[in-house]
Formats: sequence, C-alpha cells, structure tokens
Amino acid sequence: MTDFPVPSHPLSDADRRRGLVVLMVTTFFAWGGFFLVVPLLAVHYVDGLGWAAAAIGVVLAIRQFLQQGLTTFSGALADRVGAKGLIAVGMLVRAVGFAALAWADTYPLLLAAVILAAVGGALFDAPKSAAIAALATEGERPRYFAITGVVVGLGITLGTQAGALLLRVDFDLVALVSGGCYLLIFATVVLFLPPVAVSQGEGGFWHGFGLALRDRRFVTFVSLMAGHWFMSTQFFLTLPLATVALAGSVEAVAWVTGINSAVTVLLGYPLPRLLEPRLGATGSLVLGVAATAIGLLAIGFAPGVPVLLAAVFLFSLGTTLVRPNEQTVAAALADRRALGSYFGVAALSIAIGGGLGNVAGGYLYDLGQSLDRPALPWVVCALVGFASAAGLRLSMGDSGRIAESQAVSPG
Repeated sequence: MTDFPVPSHPLSDADRRRGLVVLMVTTFFAWGGFFLVVPLLAVHYVDGLGWAAAAIGVVLAIRQFLQQGLTTFSGALADRVGAKGLIAVGMLVRAVGFAALAWADTYPLLLAAVILAAVGGALFDAPKSAAIAALATEGERPRYFAITGVVVGLGITLGTQAGALLLRVDFDLVALVSGGCYLLIFATVVLFLPPVAVSQGEGGFWHGFGLALRDRRFVTFVSLMAGHWFMSTQFFLTLPLATVALAGSVEAVAWVTGINSAVTVLLGYPLPRLLEPRLGATGSLVLGVAATAIGLLAIGFAPGVPVLLAAVFLFSLGTTLVRPNEQTVAAALADRRALGSYFGVAALSIAIGGGLGNVAGGYLYDLGQSLDRPALPWVVCALVGFASAAGLRLSMGDSGRIAESQAVSPG
C-alpha cells in the first residue's frame, strides 16, 4: 500500500470535492456491477440449474459474512495507511472474483469465486465509507450520504436491467461485464482519488478496535442493526424466488429491482432530508427498519403480482430511509481518531445479520415450500425486523437523537 501514502497535510477544498465526486462514481459502478450478477445467482443456479435454494443461501451467507467480517480489519488498516490503496486493490480483486463466476459450474468453483469477490469487497467497503465521512464536513455528511443513496439506486437500476438483458444471452456474459465494472473503478480510483487520511489518531493497528468495542452505545447500535440486515438480504435470495414463483417469469425480477431502484433514485435524497429535521437521523432510521419489516410481511401474503409490487415498494421505502441514516448515525457515534475502525466494526452488523439472514432465508424458504407454508420466511424475517426497530427505539430514548448529540467535529 506504499504507493498510496497518507497525506501529512490536510487536503484542499478542491481535492476534497474531487475525492467525493470520485467516491460517488465509484459507488455507482460498484453497486451497478454488484446488482448485475448477485440477484441473478439464485435464478441461475436454482431455477436454471436445479440447485437447492438452501445451497445458494449458504454461498450468499459465506460471501456476506466473510466480506463484512474482514471489513472490520480493512477499516482498522485504513486508519494506518489511508483509504485509497485499499479501495483500489479491493476493486481489482472483486473484478477477478465476479468475472470468475463465468466458469463456476460446480459448487466448489462457485464458492471460490464468491470468496474472492468477498475479499475484494472487504478491502474497499469500510475504507470507502470512512473516506466519505472524512472528506465531508459534519454538516455535509447527511446530504452526501443521501446523495450516495441516490447514486446507489441509479447503479442498482442500470445494473439489474442490464443483468436481466444480458442473462437472455448468457449468464457468463453477465459475470464478465460485472467484473469489467470493477476494473473501471480500479482505474478511476488510481488516477483521480486523492490520498485520504481517515484517522486523526496515533495508536497502533488495534487501538481503533479498542475504542470501538469499548463504546457501549456504538456496540449496541451495531448489534441492533444486524436485525435490519437479516431482513434486507432477502432481496437477493428469497425475494427473487418468490417473485418468479408468483409471476411465472424470470423477467419479473427486473420489475422488483426496478421498483426498488425507482424509490431509491426518486426518493433517496428528498425523503431522508424531509424527515431528518422532524425525526433526526436516528428516528428516521427506526422508521425505516419498521417499514422494511412491514413490507416483508406483506410480501409473504401477497395474492398476486400487483400486491407483491406494492409490498416491494414499502420494503424499498424502508431500506431507502435506513441506508443514509445508518451511515450518518455511525459517523456521528464514531470517534474521529479512528473512523476506519469504527466503520469496520459497524460492518459486523452486516456480517452477522446478513450471514444469518441468507442461511435462515434459504432454509425457511425450502421449509415453507415443503410444508405448504410459503409465508414462513417472511413472517420470521418481519418479526426479527420489528424486534430490531423496537430495540433501536428503546436504546435511543424518547427523543431518538442520541447519535446526533454525540457527533464529533471533523476538526
């Protein structure tokens, strides 16, 4: 990582803005490349090749747990060496992993490709979030995280639509184009992203971990957010399967992702900005988790495609509220001396919640089908979400603004 040294002096305003623009571009292609292929894994391997949904659920769980688990360490490493090198190398590794899916026609090969993609994601995930928090001032963060949500939606929109179109040709082409997106990001980061220091501390590698893990309020926040990620990972596994089962068409997956993308793009900026002055970031976060749970519950009892799409709309409203507010609350709670470590520890909520959600989702989907109780996975996931929302609400107190009161000036 010595090619990308941490700067010894603050970045200029021009460099700071350029860095934020580069990170927005990076976010767009990263999510676009991800949604090109990942939502189609279940469709390709389960519906196309006849593999068990539980088997693909295990694969997705391994990716989720490995990526987010290792992200904890990349966040701490970013505190020491800066964010740029980790982001660049991570994009390159993920490019190889997703492209390798084109040759993954056996379970061991699929696992190997997914593990490689997970390692790449682990290298860039926390450093990228920490870099945005470091480059934006405290007052700018809610706006930039909301803009990031819109950029994510645009990436999802084009990625899923392109994936559905390319799948008509061949799944191998889907995988190769996805890998190409990450190669493009690698070049963009190397050429245009300034070196970003994400830590103001002087401690060793483990110092930031200690700060984050001894922070009870932050650990509570991370633990409760695992419930949201338990729910949201169903978007990649059980939701595509339920959509195909109800609509009888693989193309219907694009309808679901299209609604999700439209909500994110059209409402991803104005909705959080509208609610934040009234509820605060933490209150908006609680509302988003609860709305996600209600949406999932409605999906489980949808009698037809129109109701399913309406439920997906509600689910999407919830996740659209959660995404920027979770980042804002995490940045507000984080100690400025170790932003990378804090964002790395925050990724454990995705590792644990998302990993369990994938395994449980695939198992509950198969069990529900065998018992003729197709709503089973949705009921369980909704209950987990309601518990998470209630826990967040209680832990934040009546005002729902604890995180904001702990914000540290970027200095």
